[in-house]
Order: sequence, then C-alpha cells, then structure tokens
Amino acid sequence: MKKGERRTVLLKAPAKVNVILRVLDRLPNGYHRLWSIMQTIDLMDAIRISVDEEAQGISLHCKDPSVPKNQENLVYRAADLILRKAGRTIGLDIELTKQIPMGAGLGGGSSDAAATIAGVVYVLGLKWSVPEMARLGAQLGSDVPFFFFGPTALVQGCGEDVRSISLVGEQWIVLIFPGFPIETKWAYERLAASRGERLPLLSDHLVKLGTEQPLSWNALLPWVKNDFEQPLFAAFPCLKQIQEELLCAGALKALVSGSGATVFGVFPDETTAKQAKQALEGQSGRLVFAVKTCPPGERAIHPCSARTKQGTLQTG
Repeated sequence: MKKGERRTVLLKAPAKVNVILRVLDRLPNGYHRLWSIMQTIDLMDAIRISVDEEAQGISLHCKDPSVPKNQENLVYRAADLILRKAGRTIGLDIELTKQIPMGAGLGGGSSDAAATIAGVVYVLGLKWSVPEMARLGAQLGSDVPFFFFGPTALVQGCGEDVRSISLVGEQWIVLIFPGFPIETKWAYERLAASRGERLPLLSDHLVKLGTEQPLSWNALLPWVKNDFEQPLFAAFPCLKQIQEELLCAGALKALVSGSGATVFGVFPDETTAKQAKQALEGQSGRLVFAVKTCPPGERAIHPCSARTKQGTLQTG
C-alpha cells in the first residue's frame, strides 16, 4: 500500500450455536475442557475496517450505545493485538454494526474478534495463515478460533483444538433471546455446584461424528445436549419454558446455546420456522430470529469485499 492510501475491507461476523456442548474436567488454570460441535448461522454482525498509513491508533465506532468502544471490546483488543504483533503504528478506523445480542451464548463478541483479525491481516497484507490467525484469536477467547474453521466444527480442549466437520445440508433455526445476558463465569460456577465431581462421558460414536465421514442433521440431532441446561433451568425457569414453547411450535430439538441465555430450536423447514417465529415473538424483552445455518463449504470468517482508491476487490 502506498503512503497516504486508504484501504477498506468489509466483513460479516456470524453468530454460532452449540449443537452439542459437554463440559469436562477443570484444568489447573481454572478453565474447563470442552467437547462441542458448533455451527454458524445467518445472523450477522458487520465490521468495516479502514487503514490510514498517515494516522495512528484505533478508532472504534458503533451506533449501539451499550457497546464499549475501548479495550473492553474484543474488536478493539483484536486490532491492537495484530498491530503490536506486526510492529505497525498506523491508524485503524473500525465501524461495528451489531445484530447479534450480547451475552446471549451466540459468540457475537468472539466472531467479531475473529473477523477483526482476518480484516486487519488482510488490509495490512500480512499473508498470515488461518492456523496462525486462529492461534492469535485463542489469546482473546476460547470461542474465537472456531470462527476460522466453520461453518461446522468440533471444538475441544479450551477452544484451541478445532476440527472442521462435514455436515450435509442446511437447517432452519429459531433463536429466542429472553432479554437478559448470562455471565459465563457465573454459569460455570453453577454447573460445577450442580454436578459435583461427576464428569459427562462421550461415546466412541460421538467422537467420530463428522470427522471421518460426512454427517447428516438427522444423524446429529439425537445427540444434541448442553451440560449447562440443568443449572440454568433451575436458576431461570423461563428458559425451560422457552424450550417447551419451541418444541410445541414444531422444533425437532430445542436447547440452550453456550452458557445462555439464548434458547434455539432446530426446525424441519422454512415455513414451520417462520410460523414459530411469528407465534413466539412479541413478549416484552424477547428477541426472536428465524435464520438458516450457514451452508457447508462456506468459511465462517473471510473478507467479502475490499475497496481501495483504485477500485473494488472481491475476495473469497
């Protein structure tokens, strides 16, 4: 990039749901080992990143007043991490447009961070590999690496062990965010208190899901489970009620995503999903979405367009 030239990249950052989430043993560092199958969905934040070689520092903008614009935001921290690692002192202007609710168990902040890493690496021309970017993302949060390997992946350990899964077909999902966030640390504390020292077991069949051969949604759905549900339902009975509402509305399966508070249902088709959305929305504080899963073969995070003063570049 020539001196004084501005270059802009626009990225979409998808939400995720945990189709399976098993929480294993607690490590000496206080974190837990996980076993999760994650899936990206067509509920997206948008991030526009502009670089100016003649400026310095990071300027983060978002129209949502509840979104922090400093080091408290993973977008800001991701951009700062890249600049420090690359040894660059240029200016970055970042505009974040939020659609994914915060504190909802949908990975919005982690996806935003992954998109920021990919975008800043792109506009700086750093040529870093996907594994390199994922390892950097792991420094920001356990869900960040997944978004470089989606749309579907098996996530293990503390989030650093990610393997793409071949999940055939698309599925309609209805999400219900009850209007309040759940703090992840609190959810883990409740989980530990509710299960004592007993650890969940994983079958040999489950470990092989999608990693050795293509997997269908019909084969996956019987295994859906979230270890957080028992303590969350005890503390927030409204989440159990939402799960029952989704099932009554035609969901094949319904469960909490992540550590909450969103509950989602997997529906057989678009018509049933949109009818369920219409029937279940309207209650005070609720946000209800009917979306598709992101299609197989589509990377979760990638620059979708880049603009320089010479013209527009399309990237995969």
